[in-house]
Amino acid sequence: MSESDMENRLPGETGAPQRAGLGNWREIVRRYQDPCLWRASWQIASSVGPYVFLWYLLYLARGQAWWVTGALAVLAGLFLVRIFIIFHDCGHGSFFRSKRANDMLGTLTGILTFTPYHHWRWEHAVHHAGAGHLQRRGRGDIWTLTVDEYNNAPRWKRAAYRFVRHPLVIIGLLPFALFVVGHRIPSSEASRRDRASVHLTNLALLAITAGMSLPFGLVPYLLIQLVVIMVGGGLGVWLFYVQHQFEDVYWEDADKWDFAAAALEGSSYYKLPKVLQWFSGNIGFHHIHHLSSRIPNYHLERAHLSEPLFQSVKPITLTGSLKTLNYRLWDAERRKLVGFRQAREKRSAPRQPG
Repeated sequence: MSESDMENRLPGETGAPQRAGLGNWREIVRRYQDPCLWRASWQIASSVGPYVFLWYLLYLARGQAWWVTGALAVLAGLFLVRIFIIFHDCGHGSFFRSKRANDMLGTLTGILTFTPYHHWRWEHAVHHAGAGHLQRRGRGDIWTLTVDEYNNAPRWKRAAYRFVRHPLVIIGLLPFALFVVGHRIPSSEASRRDRASVHLTNLALLAITAGMSLPFGLVPYLLIQLVVIMVGGGLGVWLFYVQHQFEDVYWEDADKWDFAAAALEGSSYYKLPKVLQWFSGNIGFHHIHHLSSRIPNYHLERAHLSEPLFQSVKPITLTGSLKTLNYRLWDAERRKLVGFRQAREKRSAPRQPG
């Protein structure tokens, strides 16, 4: 399926039978899909504005104690998460009514978040089209193996998988690998336009680095920018991880996979404290977002509070989300994610006579 097909098709029109009990969910999501110019404008002002101001404060803080610069950089990283959500909505065509306005703002916010707009939009569309689909793993998601795949894999692959799924790698190394390195290299499967967006973003970042090095100095600017992108990227990767890697997540084979079930059962409702919900641009209502990516982030909370369908999804709390780090493999028999210990127990269990 092409990117344009995925963008223009109404969510759920995949040809798969719809999960019973969802009712007229298409009509429900349509109530919240209309972009609002003043809400979008306020979100830009309250996100990009403070981010730029914090960089001005960072300039003024030159020569001050390291903790002053560090605190300002961490705060800038929090605002970068909110800017990424704007970028994300533009990629879905939901932030503004105008496609041109979405593409222009998406390109600009993509530069701020070190993410090439068109290339990312293509990869993310693939993720939305096949989230929870066992045969579509591998692009735009966290590497996930089934218990049987892991147990039958060679030792080197099991070791690599354990390394990638380690919490320090997910929270620390993966954001650097993705935002600093990965987004600089276009996929060989990407279209010419998508590859061009990577190269243009890289050129823009080089120009910004050269310009910001004049007042800051090259090394100080790179160190500050690294802290900002690691805080923002680390939180962004963590949010994405929790949204699709919880214990009772949804995974199905092609013949049983269902779009609506994958959205409401395979995407979490991450119930965050209000201040973190604000910085994360309401993306914790991820079950609603996957049911309809055309709903702008500034309408997600209203949709959740207004519709019993969305409230039926069990929330994951901030403290409860820490448990998700223990869930590494999909157990098709138990219908849930399990840890490596459960996989070892299954591998060492005696085979039942057939």
